[in-house]
Amino acid sequence: MRNKARSPTAGSLCLLIFFLCFQPAARALGAEYLWPEGAPGAVGKESADKPTLTVHLARGRGATGCGVIVCPGGGYFMLADNHEGKQIAAWLNSFGVSAFILRYRHAPRYHHPAPLKDAQRAIRLVRSRAKKWRVDPERVGIIGFSAGGHLASSTGTHFDKGNPEAKDPVDRESCRPDFMILGYPVISFTEPFTHVGSRNNFIGGNTALAELFSNEKQVTAQTPPTFLLHTSEDRVVPPQNSVVFYMALLKAGVPAELHIYEKGPHGVGLAKKRPGISAWPASCQAWLGGRGFLKKKR
Repeated sequence: MRNKARSPTAGSLCLLIFFLCFQPAARALGAEYLWPEGAPGAVGKESADKPTLTVHLARGRGATGCGVIVCPGGGYFMLADNHEGKQIAAWLNSFGVSAFILRYRHAPRYHHPAPLKDAQRAIRLVRSRAKKWRVDPERVGIIGFSAGGHLASSTGTHFDKGNPEAKDPVDRESCRPDFMILGYPVISFTEPFTHVGSRNNFIGGNTALAELFSNEKQVTAQTPPTFLLHTSEDRVVPPQNSVVFYMALLKAGVPAELHIYEKGPHGVGLAKKRPGISAWPASCQAWLGGRGFLKKKR
């Protein structure tokens, strides 16, 4: 006797529809070494010598194709990679943006140029993997907080178009971010409102670098559009850092938006349950949408 093929039951159809419609909004792929063969200038082979990019891809119908490198703060001495890293990645994923958390090299083992090289490499790497990670190479931005904000702003004021003749295909990509989001950032390395610890950990005693990496002095018309947030009560990194950068952007004709909230200490991250400043994530998302960075390409 021939067996009859069974038709799918209503229950199995419902289960299939459930899995198709309710896929996770994001997928974590783990950490990727920026330089699998070893980072330039590495002083050892420990984890601190191997900068990484942890990939959190937006997926499903809500994925926009936008990608953002996440730079946690920590005074160029450590990385606050939970509230300024993982939580930020989850927030970005929630509205369809793929996030890439950067674990960059820092003091006491590393000073300039290691952190900046790591951030630049991260931007190039995302662009080089654009097809694999389903990211639009023309919508790759960067977000940074505190010292991570300084690093992010450095990528927008110190960049190149890539080397088309490079043997490494990653190095052929531009390291200019398409936009920047700077949370209570260190911007200036000069008095009177620099954050001395971040400055010293970055420049490593080379005082000649202080002027070059006072990034409010390095803004040009090619600096990417920027969203800034700060609080008046920040006693660690004074809000003047954001103000002078905003004024420089304005002078250069670069699209920019600045939010300074009255209440809130330094290092608030997403600022959940904090009156006033808790509005910044929604404002930032609206800014990204208004600039066209969240619009899917057909």
